Amino acid sequence: MLFEAFSLRATPLNNRTVMSPLTRSRASDNNTANSLMATYYAQRASAGLIITEGTSPSPNGLGYARIPGLFNDAQVQGWKLVTDAVHAKGGKIVVQLMHTGRVSHQANLPAGAEVFGPSPETCPGEMWTDTQGSQPHTPPRVMTEADIQAVIAEYTTAARLAIKAGFDGIELHAANGYLLEQFLNANVNRRTDGYGGTAEGRNRLVLEVARAAVKEIGAERVGIRLSPHGVVNSTGAFEGVDEQYLALVKQLSALSLMYVHVLDHSAMGAPPVPVKLKADLKAAFDGPFILAGGLNKASAQQALSEGRADLTAMGRPFIANPDLVERMRQDAPLNGPAPETFYTPGAKGYTDYPALAG
Repeated sequence: MLFEAFSLRATPLNNRTVMSPLTRSRASDNNTANSLMATYYAQRASAGLIITEGTSPSPNGLGYARIPGLFNDAQVQGWKLVTDAVHAKGGKIVVQLMHTGRVSHQANLPAGAEVFGPSPETCPGEMWTDTQGSQPHTPPRVMTEADIQAVIAEYTTAARLAIKAGFDGIELHAANGYLLEQFLNANVNRRTDGYGGTAEGRNRLVLEVARAAVKEIGAERVGIRLSPHGVVNSTGAFEGVDEQYLALVKQLSALSLMYVHVLDHSAMGAPPVPVKLKADLKAAFDGPFILAGGLNKASAQQALSEGRADLTAMGRPFIANPDLVERMRQDAPLNGPAPETFYTPGAKGYTDYPALAG
């Protein structure tokens, strides 16, 4: 089943293997995609679907060094290099829209941008800055309702620009502790207004962003990534988490989104997403369901054959194996990744992994 064609709503895919979104920190100055990135993604165009690295819809969301944005014309033109290169090889590609929120440092943001989040607590830990080395996260300013409305508008604009740049759709990144999950997660969201305090309040921003994107570009072009029970960026499980996410996915299903993409980080040492919750989320969503987290050929095939997923996403194997689909098809050995080059500038450890001979 892994190598069978699949219809992702209105988008035909050559197989059921998805390239997970992977931050690689290779964007040019002004957070713009470039020809090196076009080469990287085109090398991996045999994936059924490519989901790009996290791409900010706002200057305020560029929390990491050298990540791309999608909020101005130069960035549209940069991404067009990528989409043209992938489509020329018969691939499909969506852009993951990721606002970092409080997971940020001021030194990584352009002039005039600021770090904010749903609540005043600073994200624990440190992050890399090119100018000051590793630094503690910048304390966030608490978002006002006007800020929230501005963010919804930024996502809407980025969705429109994504189609202008040639993408087959967008993925809303509501996982891994970034802004949308900061609102979803009761350990982070301490608000007492209409965007917090209850499960319904915590779900509100994600639903409003999803509805706005659907209105702008069509439901068949809007997917979403979720990571319930994830612990990245000091999130973690909380009382009622399963019920909250089930309610969220039922409402997303009513929008007929392109897909729901659920990430289980247990392969990286995090607590697993309960098997029952994954099954319940799939049942609650009337549409394509992507499963991700530590999968290989055998476990992906098993998930598909048992009906636990419609598509399966893989991350690190795609970093080191531009021709991962063909390698799996042939049961050929895989290249190992070089983690020390995951986030460094330049082609080394990015576009220089070998493909199969012949």
